Amino acid sequence: MMSPKKLNQINLKYELITLAITTILLTGCKVWPDYKRASGGLPDSYAVTQAATDYNLGAAIPKDWWILYQDPLLSEYVANALKNNTSLQMAVAKIEESDAYAREVGAALLPQFNLTSSAVKRRVTELGQIPVFGGSPTQNNFRLGIGTVFELDFWGKVRRARESAMALALSDRYARDTVALSLSSLVASQYFLICSLDAQIAITQLNLKSRQDSLDLTQKRFKGGIVSALDVHQSEVNVYNLQAQLPELVRQRSNAEHQLAVLTGVLNLSVPITDLKRLPLPPMPPLGLPSTILETRPDVQQAEQQLIAANANIGVAKAALYPTISLTGSFGGESALLSNLLKSGARVWTLGVDLVLPIFDSGRLHSKVEQVTAVQKQALVSYVNTIQTAFRETNDALVNARQYREREQILENAKIASIKSLDTAKIRYKSGYSAYLDVLEAERNQNDISLSYVQIRQARLIASIDLIKALGGGWQDLYSQHKAPN
Repeated sequence: MMSPKKLNQINLKYELITLAITTILLTGCKVWPDYKRASGGLPDSYAVTQAATDYNLGAAIPKDWWILYQDPLLSEYVANALKNNTSLQMAVAKIEESDAYAREVGAALLPQFNLTSSAVKRRVTELGQIPVFGGSPTQNNFRLGIGTVFELDFWGKVRRARESAMALALSDRYARDTVALSLSSLVASQYFLICSLDAQIAITQLNLKSRQDSLDLTQKRFKGGIVSALDVHQSEVNVYNLQAQLPELVRQRSNAEHQLAVLTGVLNLSVPITDLKRLPLPPMPPLGLPSTILETRPDVQQAEQQLIAANANIGVAKAALYPTISLTGSFGGESALLSNLLKSGARVWTLGVDLVLPIFDSGRLHSKVEQVTAVQKQALVSYVNTIQTAFRETNDALVNARQYREREQILENAKIASIKSLDTAKIRYKSGYSAYLDVLEAERNQNDISLSYVQIRQARLIASIDLIKALGGGWQDLYSQHKAPN
């Protein structure tokens, strides 16, 4: 006949096996469907597909796209910004926080074991209802054990919570990428602004010298009685106007330099004088680039991960409406003497199943479901809006890149014509065939067109940055993934 001790051991093993099988069967249930990507309603391609002819069509933009401008200073400034900028450091710290939270939530899928111990000395009454006879009223009790309470993820609540936490962790990574892309774009734009202002200052100084020479000539002609004092005063006004422009350009350059210093984290930054004309233009994207490439933009991916998290949170809230099933167990020893605590006779254990079913909560749990459902709807609208904004930004950048190129060609021709016009006006004035007013008008036109030409080159460079940013930092390896087979 089997002993009671052996029978208890067999019953314990049977119960453990039954609970394990029950756990495996029960953890397959979910009360909310998996996430399915929403449609952004984008057209198949962009409104502008014809790129400018002087661009390197079809070339791939690397993730470190700023190297295409072949400027060591720009590369240095971007590297400093990605290393020192506080906004980027904040985004990295946020990733560390969300990763730790995801690990915390995921740990709930595994049981947690706790070591418990206690040592109690107490005195029982000698005069109570059940008095103590023949022994000391003082008693000792020592206890040592391992216990656990493990919630079975029957309805997928823990798995949905883990899915939400992991999606938020990914969202924070894409947020960091968005910050890095915006930061590098802003550094490049600020640097090109400084280059443009350097070129405008150089043009202004050159034109100021030319106008000063004209003033000297007019003063000599006035002393010789050839022209009136009116010509001298008009020439002086022309010089003073140009002199007034120079401090403003210098002020703008200083402010732009200060802004670049903050972006790079190098507060004593001093940008040397540069030449905007030597900077090359980056390549344009291939013709027929599909609009679905926008799905790789970090802000779009960030919005989608937030939508995934919101969808998973509905599953967490709905699971709270169903019973909570938990396994409880402990194993250890209990003895009046510390020396007997680990002996077999002192062994104690418990094993059980807890079930908690919400019956009445005044609608609190249902209200929670409605809240997270509304949050999911907001996340969906935000996701679609992010895609639509990205599509608009890309179309705008393509249009700007093409139109700025055409305008630059026109201004280049206008600049050549303005120089010829100024030379002709000066010759006619010296020969007495035209008034000095023609020279003044030609000088103003030549200065304005020269500055506009530099500004449009700056605009083209900024447009190229905007296009790279609109496409999520470039299209290297992306076009080949979306391109239809030949």
